[in-house]
Formats: sequence, structure tokens, C-alpha cells
Amino acid sequence: MTLNTDQIQLRDPFVLVQEEEKCYYLFGSTDANIWKGEATGFDCYRSEDLNRWEGPIAAFRPSPDFWSPTNYWAPEVHSFRGRCYMFATFGHDNPEVRRGTAILVADTPEGPYIPHSDGPVTPREWECLDGTLHVDRSGAPWMVFCHEWVQATDGKVCAVRLTEDLSRAAGPPVELFTASSAPWVDPVQSAKHGTGYVTDGPFAYRAQNGTLLMLWASFRNGRYAQGVARSTTGSITGPWEQNPEPLYEADGGHGMIFRDLNSTLWLTLHTPNDTPNERAVFIELEEKAGTLQVKN
Repeated sequence: MTLNTDQIQLRDPFVLVQEEEKCYYLFGSTDANIWKGEATGFDCYRSEDLNRWEGPIAAFRPSPDFWSPTNYWAPEVHSFRGRCYMFATFGHDNPEVRRGTAILVADTPEGPYIPHSDGPVTPREWECLDGTLHVDRSGAPWMVFCHEWVQATDGKVCAVRLTEDLSRAAGPPVELFTASSAPWVDPVQSAKHGTGYVTDGPFAYRAQNGTLLMLWASFRNGRYAQGVARSTTGSITGPWEQNPEPLYEADGGHGMIFRDLNSTLWLTLHTPNDTPNERAVFIELEEKAGTLQVKN
């Protein structure tokens, strides 16, 4: 089946660029209702122009003994040392089993993916989500993730060093920043969890001048929004400074950045933040002195 981008219900979009195949793979949270009920898995789509997509392709389907039955969120696929690694959030109906990011692996972008880590790589006692791969300047792999506001109240973006085979954490997590450290972020309220500050969807991006930036999402004026932070040292451990205004605030977020086959710089995120109406959109960006802005 061939679909236009606006025909695909998808949250948390992630694009893997395949230069050898001259194509793109689009991943995301693809269950019709990701919030409750038994999860199906993750689908992906293949395109040569970022507009018309072949799919859905079943990238991951859980085996009967897979540890998580629900809340399959935000799959990212990264090429690392010759294989494809999927970082994805998984939940559980048992409140004693915390939501977290696990790592899966496949030999091709479309999968099928199988478990690589032994359950979540994030701390087992934390409510976590949205893990992403960052490889530092020395070639060492890290996972950046969110310690979720529903447990932490002031949501946090954290990083943890991974083992060289990406199978587990190689040390304790490091807190990078909190949601309330950004002047543009407003609190959210929940009958179950009270008042807090959200961190979602971190994504590390190295600008052409070497500046290390972090995309992440939260809420402003009651709507989902996409912010940017900057590492003052160029290192993943920071310190991090927040841009005073969001990059995008029209009820969209959980974005990532990529260069297409023509080297054009794109931000993709989902908007509106409303199931089942969410869709991936592509917004052209430009860099200026290590900062990002939407291209006019």
C-alpha cells in the first residue's frame, strides 16, 4: 500500500536515512490507541521522497513471552556498528513494573526487531520513557531519556552510559536538566498525578559548528511544544542552557532532526497532539551559529 504522510496516524516520528538505498524509513508510535489496552507492536514505512510511503511494514511484533503488554511508544532506529538498534518505550499493567526504554535489534531497517536488552535499560525503579542514542566525540554510546513527571513531579532529562554492545547501562544515570529549568514551560495538571512539569522526547543533535543541542518537548499555554537546549561544554553531561522560547509551539512535539539525501535539514514532529488525529509533519530548518530556526 502507498500512503501520503497525512494519511498515516503516527506519534513520535523518527526518520532513518538510508543513503545506500536512497530512501527513508519512518518509525513512530503506530497503535491506534497507544494509551491503553493490549499493544500490537510497531510498524514502519519506506519512502523515496518523504511524501509517499510504502507500508505499513511490521517492524516489531512481541513474542508471547515478551515482558511488556501495553504502551508501546516512541521507537527510534539507529544504525550502529553495522546493525539497526531500536530504542522504544514499553509499559505494563502491573503498577510494580515501571515503564521504561528497552533496546531491540535487527539486521535491516524494517526488521523484524527482537529484544536485545534484558528488559528496560532505564532504572527499574523509575518511571521512564523516550530513550534515544547519542554517540559522544570519543565514540562512546549513551542513552538519553526522560525520568517521567508522573513520578518525579518536575520531569527530568537524563543520560546513561551504555555498554559497547548497547545491551545494558554501564553506569548510573546523570541528570541533565529539569523541565522547569526552561522559561517557556508551563505546568500541567492531572487528577491522578497532581501538578507537574513534563519532559518528553529528547533528541541530541550536533550542529555543524560543533555545538551540541537537545530537542525536547513539554507544554506551553496548554499545548504541546518543542524546545531546544544547548550544552555549554559540547558534552552530553552539560551543563545545559535552555532557549527562552520554543522552536515550535502549535500543539506539536516529540521531534527529531535529520538531513535528507540532498543535505536539507528537517525537523519532524507530530501534530496535533490529539489521538487519533496526530500526523508527522516535516519542517525545514536552518543553522545559524550553532542555533536552529525554522526556515522562512
